[in-house]
Amino acid sequence: MDIGRLLIIVGALLVAGGVLIKLGVPLGRLPGDVVIRGERSSFYFPIVTCLVLSVLFTLLMALLRR
Repeated sequence: MDIGRLLIIVGALLVAGGVLIKLGVPLGRLPGDVVIRGERSSFYFPIVTCLVLSVLFTLLMALLRR
């Protein structure tokens, strides 16, 4: 894959992600994401969001390879 095609794909992914966020898709606030709140601090780990994005990117890359 040449660098030009790769840059176009990355740019399209960034634009698509921006559109999804602008439309109000709750990425980062899905059920199953770990949130631990204490008195003075909080810990947040979006495990389900990471899994969903990983599956989507894997499917996208599999489609682009064909």
